[in-house]
Amino acid sequence: MIKFKITDRYNITAFRSFMTNIVSLLAGLVVIGIIFLIVGVNPIYAISKIFTGSFGSVYGFKETITKAIPLILIGTGLALAFRAKFWNIGAEGQMLMGAILSTWVGLTFGDALPSYIIIPLIFLAGFIGGAFWGIIPAILKIKYSINEVISTLMLNYICAEILTMLIVGSWKGKTRFGYPGTDNLPDSAILGLIPGSRIHYVTLILAIICAIILCIAIYKTRFGYEARVVGDNPDAGKYAGINFLKTTLIIMAISGGLAGFAGVGEVAGIHHYLGYPASVSSGYGFTAIIVAWLAKLNPLFTIISGIFFAGILVGGDAIQISLGLPAATVEIVNGILLIFLIMGDYFLNHKITIQFSKN
Repeated sequence: MIKFKITDRYNITAFRSFMTNIVSLLAGLVVIGIIFLIVGVNPIYAISKIFTGSFGSVYGFKETITKAIPLILIGTGLALAFRAKFWNIGAEGQMLMGAILSTWVGLTFGDALPSYIIIPLIFLAGFIGGAFWGIIPAILKIKYSINEVISTLMLNYICAEILTMLIVGSWKGKTRFGYPGTDNLPDSAILGLIPGSRIHYVTLILAIICAIILCIAIYKTRFGYEARVVGDNPDAGKYAGINFLKTTLIIMAISGGLAGFAGVGEVAGIHHYLGYPASVSSGYGFTAIIVAWLAKLNPLFTIISGIFFAGILVGGDAIQISLGLPAATVEIVNGILLIFLIMGDYFLNHKITIQFSKN
């Protein structure tokens, strides 16, 4: 008789963790290649086209960095939340709420204020909007034991409908010729771009700074220690006198606020007006979950993983055009990679042995 015994692994080295990620990604790419083969597409050509389309040209690389900005910001916030074992699946809604509030500030005060005042204000508004939308599920979990996966996920749809209601209703711009969407933001509220690209450098710099600061905060401060304890050993945290409500609220305010920053970047840096939810975010809130997981919940590593998955998004657009594949192809690729990363993380932390017995 065959029995499987599962035991925990201890003293996992950084090298082993890194190699597990590499093997997981390669295994995921093999399965993706098989799927391409099934639908009649040369897998080697398709996968190579994804990466050459994003990293193989100056234009592709610039677009990759553009899409990496929201992924780094959101992934950094999710890394903090996931480390505390708060499963925030609502970054998409938090990003949209940041976009909503920052648009209101930009349209209301942009004409009366210079850019050096209105730009910080719209980022502050975006952070507040995202933080507010992140605090709601934190309160629901701590006070009423409501599962955060359900509450954060449902809040995504609520926020998307709020945004749609605004742009087809009271916020519909007079310059839109009847189409849904707000008027353009004033010039003072528009983010500057790196010449010849769509890279809004203020948000890019902000994303890198946030990743560095949050990395230091997690590993070098009392707050980071409390966040780790809340996630790893809640009983020890309670015994040590950690205020779970306060710590969780701060964690989700930061996580949601960084997603709100991403919403500001998309509205003020790319579109210059508030449109439909799908135009504000190309699923960044969900893709950033994979970014955080690949980074091993280390905010600093989200810079690298954010660029990697941004490359997949840009490359996915390239194969849609060149190979005629549906838009869902990118989501399939991301989903498979996430599954294999989770599997790799499981086998990294657990050892499975096969035992044979006569009975």
